[in-house]
Amino acid sequence: MNEAVKILDEHGVAGLTMRRLAEGLDVTATALYWHVNVKEDVLDLALDHIFGEVPLSDPTPDWRNDVRQLMHDWRAVMLRHLWAPSLIGRPMLGPRVLARTEHLQSALIRGGLADRDLAVTTRLLANYVIGAALTEATLLQSAGREGHAQLRRHITVNADLYPALNASGHLDANRWNDTELFDRGLDVILSTTPHPDA
Repeated sequence: MNEAVKILDEHGVAGLTMRRLAEGLDVTATALYWHVNVKEDVLDLALDHIFGEVPLSDPTPDWRNDVRQLMHDWRAVMLRHLWAPSLIGRPMLGPRVLARTEHLQSALIRGGLADRDLAVTTRLLANYVIGAALTEATLLQSAGREGHAQLRRHITVNADLYPALNASGHLDANRWNDTELFDRGLDVILSTTPHPDA
């Protein structure tokens, strides 16, 4: 899968073709079909492969910190592979993906969550990290590292149309960056999560 991930990192999902993958592996495209049926199979395998980059640290007494670390690492991996967040809506049943979800739920269970509260919080955290990474990755792919600055200029130039956004510093990286906002969002989610030790 290393070659598929390399192509995806360089050319994106649209740039991954079976022919390009075969050339990178120095095999024929026909030979690839002995291992995968369609391009979507390669995408699923590549997505699961990069999830292996999300470390699974040993549990600590602070389950919230364990969750924060997992979410932080998960976001970082998706931002290293900007194509990945857009594929997360695909069914994710690969062993690496499931191992990370197991790690997340294990931490939440240590925090006292069970049943519906566990299911809700798992989904809330997963959707939060996926949404954050997708938003950031899309901006980086479309506008590069200066994307926030360009959007912020649009808001300030049109402050009469967007007075709340202008006043609040929306997309102003000089006030707070994406990582700060992401971490604060995690704090909000975890502080409102039902748990018996509240």
